[in-house]
Amino acid sequence: MSKRAMPRAVEEEEDPDKPTATFGGALSKFAFPATTRVTRSNTRSASASPQKRARSPVKEEPSEDTEVDSKEAGTKSKKKKRSKHPGYAPPSKYAHLSGIPDSLSANLICVFVGTNPGLKTAIKGHAYSSPSNLFWKLLHQSGLTPDQKRLPTDDLKLPELYSLGNTNLVSRPTKDQAELSHEEMEEGVPILEAKVQKFRPESVCIVGKGIWERIYKAKSGKKLGKEFQFGWQDGWRLGAVEGEYEGAKVYVAVSTSGLVAGYSTAQKLRIMTELGDWVNLRRKERGETAPRVEELEQDGLKLEEIEESPAVKLEEGDA
Repeated sequence: MSKRAMPRAVEEEEDPDKPTATFGGALSKFAFPATTRVTRSNTRSASASPQKRARSPVKEEPSEDTEVDSKEAGTKSKKKKRSKHPGYAPPSKYAHLSGIPDSLSANLICVFVGTNPGLKTAIKGHAYSSPSNLFWKLLHQSGLTPDQKRLPTDDLKLPELYSLGNTNLVSRPTKDQAELSHEEMEEGVPILEAKVQKFRPESVCIVGKGIWERIYKAKSGKKLGKEFQFGWQDGWRLGAVEGEYEGAKVYVAVSTSGLVAGYSTAQKLRIMTELGDWVNLRRKERGETAPRVEELEQDGLKLEEIEESPAVKLEEGDA
């Protein structure tokens, strides 16, 4: 007797890197105006390429292009497959919610690219606001925000304090990635590249394989191959402007969503730390601290408080 796999419950979370169901229906465009916070530009030193990395032994995240509902071998049941996700949701479903502003400025070291705002994020108005999302925890533990674990309400401070930024591939909020169509995610790629061309960061970190699959498909016309590995995507640049800007290097991290349970926190941290090490190298080469001392002074901190900052102590220890 054949056995049918029981459907798994799906919890609410933004930016899951789980495979999505096939989406039906026509695509309705929905866009929020991007709001950016522009700070002063830094003089960029000679570009430093990331060191060649050892291929990660971590297994890949499940591909949204290839996964099908699981059945026992030999089963000949002709019953309709059940979706693991609620399916595509038109923009009208969450029309009462707004997107969130980008956190961008010129000449950043790295810009993080998420899928789209989740419902909790849209309601609170700040990036990665879901309590189960590991984004802010991993940023701190990987050395990207070495002084402290920042709160979602600090999202707009990332450029001025850490030379980091944040944006999304799609601006409209949904319950999860499954409520977006592949088409609208791919339509977000030229919008993303336009932002990269405008602000010209040294690199972008794609926060989830599912996002990179859609960018890869939009740029190459092909599905992402089985040879994919997390980390630096050799040979890839986004937003290049011929003769002016070589484009942003591309780094792909595991999604920080709590829904991506196939990877331990330690595995996610190890992959994010590889990026953190490179970012800190670039900070040192650019003569920056993390957080920047001058920005702390503008925030009204006393000199003795600044001198006790972990970032300043690290800089002194390297001298």
